[in-house]
Amino acid sequence: MQAKKRYLILLSAGACLALLFYLGGVELPAARRSRQDRSRSGYRPEQPWPHYSDPLHAFLPWDQTDTEDYNLHISPTQKRDVNRSVYRGKRCRMDSCFDFSLCQKNGFKVYVYPQQKGEKISESYQNILSTIEGSRFYTSDPGQACLFVLSLDTLDRDQLSPQYVHNLKTKVQSLPLWNDGRNHLIFNLYSGTWPDYTEDLGFDIGQAMLAKASIGSENFRPNFDVSIPLFSKEHPRTGGERGFLKYNSIPPFRKYMLVFKGKRYLTGIGSDTRNALYHVHNGEDVVLLTTCKHGKDWQKHKDARCDKDNAEYDKYDYKEMLHNSTFCLVPRGRRLGSFRFLEALQAACVPVMLSNGWELPFSEIIDWNTAAVIGDERLLLQIPTTVRSIHQDKILSLRQQTQFLWEAYFSSVEKIVLTTLEIIQDRVLEHGSRSSLMWNSHPGGLFALPQYSGYLGDFPFYYATLGIKPYPKFTAVIHAVSPLVSQSQPILKLLVAVAKSQYCAQIIVLWNCDKPLPAKHRWPATSVPVIVIEGENKVMSSRFLPYESIVTDAVLSLDEDTVLSTTEVDFAFTVWQSFPERIVGYPARSHFWDSNKERWGYTSKWTNDYSMVLTGAAMFHRYYHFLYTHYLPSSLKNMVDQLANCEDILMNFLVSAVTKLPPIKITQKKQYKETMMGQVRKHQSNFIIITNRP
Repeated sequence: MQAKKRYLILLSAGACLALLFYLGGVELPAARRSRQDRSRSGYRPEQPWPHYSDPLHAFLPWDQTDTEDYNLHISPTQKRDVNRSVYRGKRCRMDSCFDFSLCQKNGFKVYVYPQQKGEKISESYQNILSTIEGSRFYTSDPGQACLFVLSLDTLDRDQLSPQYVHNLKTKVQSLPLWNDGRNHLIFNLYSGTWPDYTEDLGFDIGQAMLAKASIGSENFRPNFDVSIPLFSKEHPRTGGERGFLKYNSIPPFRKYMLVFKGKRYLTGIGSDTRNALYHVHNGEDVVLLTTCKHGKDWQKHKDARCDKDNAEYDKYDYKEMLHNSTFCLVPRGRRLGSFRFLEALQAACVPVMLSNGWELPFSEIIDWNTAAVIGDERLLLQIPTTVRSIHQDKILSLRQQTQFLWEAYFSSVEKIVLTTLEIIQDRVLEHGSRSSLMWNSHPGGLFALPQYSGYLGDFPFYYATLGIKPYPKFTAVIHAVSPLVSQSQPILKLLVAVAKSQYCAQIIVLWNCDKPLPAKHRWPATSVPVIVIEGENKVMSSRFLPYESIVTDAVLSLDEDTVLSTTEVDFAFTVWQSFPERIVGYPARSHFWDSNKERWGYTSKWTNDYSMVLTGAAMFHRYYHFLYTHYLPSSLKNMVDQLANCEDILMNFLVSAVTKLPPIKITQKKQYKETMMGQVRKHQSNFIIITNRP
């Protein structure tokens, strides 16, 4: 019995030893020498089985994941993910490849490298750099910067393109602030070249973020990279055309249900989907046209369908199709992105995406399910049935959202760049980031600044959505530029009339006069607090500073010589409560294009048309004080201050740009001469003076 046990133990030990030999856990001296000999001769052995008894290794930055030591300790899945990416910093995220400390002192500031002599820059990239340099984020001091942008043109990294910049790897690595790309942002529209069109940029981006068009989800680093749309060199730098939707037709159907017109690739990447479009083309309400008539050698490679496709292609006008179709197909081309995407958005033609693996533009903030149909290239034959099944109410909603998104984020290079920077700023200032509602509803994230407030109810645009109303009182801000020499001056009459309003919470007098402040007893007694703020710089734009003393939603902006009765003040506020996002006021003006002088003109003539309401007697939301001060370019505010005029024009244009709506003019009653001071009742004085403190 004992012999049998010893036999079993010996057999088990032998089996374990054989297993260890098989797994490589134990090496015989001869085998070790043999491996060493093969290693010296250039042979690299397979990775040994990992020793889990080893101590845990310290954290390695993700940009070091290609080193041999690291590869010894990652799983096959992790190794496959790393190798699959074209970027060395595949696993970069904000917390591992971004230095937040650079943003703590001066906030979110962006530095653009000085342009180097002899370096060519495309017009599109120059537009990007000009937008950044003209934005409120720009700083010329790299010591204040949170984010860095190269002046080297990285937009087109197709080696066959005339815009391709050679030796970019060496040029980038020689930059003194490069720091392996940390806190850098690289813009790119085209990457890779024939025949595979990979997303490789041709140089090591290190730990830099990418703002890239046609980026695939496989290479996209969530909450680190930014997917941007592919735009042409003709895309306007600023402004941009509005969407083409002029009115909503009910039902929302157009001449065509689904259209496409574009190139067909006979071979290579991106050819499969476009080659198959003829299967669903019916020539009636589904018109999908392709041509192989492009490139120098197209006739050498044309197939049996080319002549027929080309003839059909020439029968249709692309713009006519675009503007008269309910849905527009957006299939991939050689790269994942396509110019058709922005063209469809602008035309209010609901995009039907057919580009598997494309990370859609600004996907981090935009809910594309509200503006597009996301298709599958493998289910092409089902696309017509799918779009026909969409209810007309949903079609109308999709179409309206295309117009909002186009005008908010895509109509110009400026909006594309600023949206990119705002997304990154939200990551840096996570506690003050915008909500999804801010990004996906009017007026959009570029005009809803989280630095003002994190509560949606503090903005005038969301009252209806939240089911709330603005605060039922207003603050009057009277802009005073003349010395107080007489008790019969208009400013004193105005102050008394406004104070009598049942909706007036307080009055602020902004003293921008060169003369000293009047004595306290010179001001009339009122039933509401009167706060006098002495302007520090005495400039025109100071009347729109976001003073902490303004505690109400509504601001009644007044010039010192404005003549208004209490009834008229009450009426203005009552109307404003129904339109809290707009300017509501009395004196109206018009701007017009003077074709003789070929410039814009401005008139105060009384006509049936007006385009602005002067801020000398107007009601608007206090948020516009914040936007005027912190959003508008300093060049515009400096011009107003130099002219000491036109601040009301600038404020009107700002509000209209935000709301896409005109101001509302209200009419005054017939004015009668009266001695208002003699009718003033005696009230207990409630008076505060603040000096040099906005």
